[in-house]
Parts: sequence; C-alpha cells; structure tokens
Amino acid sequence: MTLATDPKAAAAPAGSLPNAAPQKVGLMLVNLGTPDGTEYGPMWRYLREFLSDPRVIEMPRWLWYPILYGLVLTTRPKKSGANYAKIWNREKNESPLRTYTRGQSERLTERLADLDNVSVDWAMRYGTPSTRAVVEKLVGQGCDRILTFPLYPQYSATTTATANDQLFRALMKLRRAPAVRSVPPYYAEPVYIDALARSIEKHLATLDFEPEVIAASYHGIPKPYSDKGDPYQAHCLETTRLLRERLGWSEKKLITTFQSRFGAQEWLQPYTDKTMERLGKEGVKRIAVVNPGFSSDCIETLEEIAQEAREIFLHAGGEKFAHIPCLNDSPEGMDVIETLARRELAGWI
Repeated sequence: MTLATDPKAAAAPAGSLPNAAPQKVGLMLVNLGTPDGTEYGPMWRYLREFLSDPRVIEMPRWLWYPILYGLVLTTRPKKSGANYAKIWNREKNESPLRTYTRGQSERLTERLADLDNVSVDWAMRYGTPSTRAVVEKLVGQGCDRILTFPLYPQYSATTTATANDQLFRALMKLRRAPAVRSVPPYYAEPVYIDALARSIEKHLATLDFEPEVIAASYHGIPKPYSDKGDPYQAHCLETTRLLRERLGWSEKKLITTFQSRFGAQEWLQPYTDKTMERLGKEGVKRIAVVNPGFSSDCIETLEEIAQEAREIFLHAGGEKFAHIPCLNDSPEGMDVIETLARRELAGWI
C-alpha cells in the first residue's frame, strides 16, 4: 500500500517541527520531605503522605490504614509538631531540612555556572515543593533530559527507591516525558568519605574535649526489610568501615548505631538511644555522634540526636556530648554533590 504525501510537507525543513532539537538538562536534588508548619494540620498532611507510602510501611492496607487513621494520625501530629518546633527555622518559617536543601541547590547552581544548558532545582518526596511540580517546572523551562539526585548516600527501598517511584509517577502525567537518569547511592564514593572525614575533623577541632567514642548513627529500617534483601545495612556498615579507615580509628573508637525506629517490630540494631544509655552506664564520659546517612540536618539529627540522645547519655552518667553537623551545604558537602552531578551528567553536556 502506498501512502499519499504532501510534497510541501515533505519539503518542510526539520527545524519547523516544534521543539525537535535537543534542549536543556534539568538537575533535580530530591530530599525526603518536610511539613509546611508545626501546627496540627500541616503535620497531619505530611505524616499521612509519608506513612501512606507502601515502601515505608510494608503492611497490607486493610491492616495498616485503621491503625494509621485511627491511632497514629490522631496522636502523632501533635507530638511531632512539638518536636519540630524545637528546631524550626524561625527566621524563614520553615524546617532546617528545607533551608539546607534549598541552599544545596543554590550552591550547586553557582558551581555549575559553566554549564549553560543545565537548570538546577530541588524537590521533596513528601510535602512541598513536590517532585511532580518541579518536574513540570523543569520541562516547562525546556528540559528534555532530567538527572535526579536522591540525597541518600546509602540505598534503601524506603528512601532512594520511593523517590524514584515518585519521579516516574510524575512522568506518567506528561505527554512528552523527558529522558531521565538517577544518581546511584554514593555510600562508598571516595569524595563522600573524604568529605565526611574532613567535616568530622574540623568539628572535633572546635570542641573543648576529645570524645572517647564516636557513634555513626544512621536512620534505621525494620529488620524484616533488610532480611528481604534491602542492602541498606550493608551500605551503612561499609560507610563506617571506610570512614574508620580514612580517619585511622579503631572499631571501638568509631561505632555504628541505628536510630528513629517506629512501631513495635524489630529494627536494625544496635539502637542509638540504647547505646547512649549503655555507654553512659559503662563509664564512658565523652562522646560525639555523627549522622553519615543524612545529607542535611533535620528533625532526626537536630532533635533526636542533638537533644534527646544528649539527654539520655548525660542522664546515664556521661559528662560531655557533641553532635557533629551533617554536610549540609558546606564546602565539603557541595564537593560531593558537584563531583557526582558532573560525573552523571557526562554525555548530556
């Protein structure tokens, strides 16, 4: 069968087709998320979105939802809001996580100023700015390729995977979806290990004491998730091992713990809070805690560690406690983000 063609159409220059030529590259930093306020309403909306994610809570919906809506969302927003209020950025009226993630985006924009066709932006998996809104914004700016950068050094289905899930849900809504890449976990990258080591050394130099023990505290996940094959625990242990090797410390000097457990099931151990209590009772007087699994300081580091863990340790007999800040948008932290971003942009710029 022969198809009829319009000679004029056949002769039309390719450039007349709308948006036919390669355009720009969007680079989207993605962090976990944050409520828009500490009041009950914003906390309820944030927790509902977060705790409704089947990657986060691996329970049948018929079993979990009555617990979520009948118990968790009636009590936890008030408690979580009070904790957020302790660390809230009053000047900007936002959580520190939002402040630092925006800062990382701004610093990265400055560092990639030599790349004319790259647009940098930032999004949250839960809350605002949403992944979908930022994807649509980048596409609207002419980006036909997007590099997404999940800001989780160690991979877990509860973090990296669900961030990528949300990206592809956003793409499903677009008629013309851009090509995408995702920055892989960087738990063992030399630039990341070196940045952590330099940040730790810099902070320890400001203290008026030398810690006997330094705990690398990572966000935990339920043990059954790990048993099913999630590599998160192995990634955390490898980060600690490489960091210990880089700093020249012993296994007793730098230990690994896991924090932020939720619910009744067993999570990855040893638990950070129980370890703080045990060390205090065993006679350790000086300790510091670093959070290598968090790219930015947030509720889990500024309230749970810098405040709660401190109180537990001091109450158990400890005398000196220090929380070592996350990399945030520091020069060390931005060295990591820039190095990995430039590597993953290769072939697109």
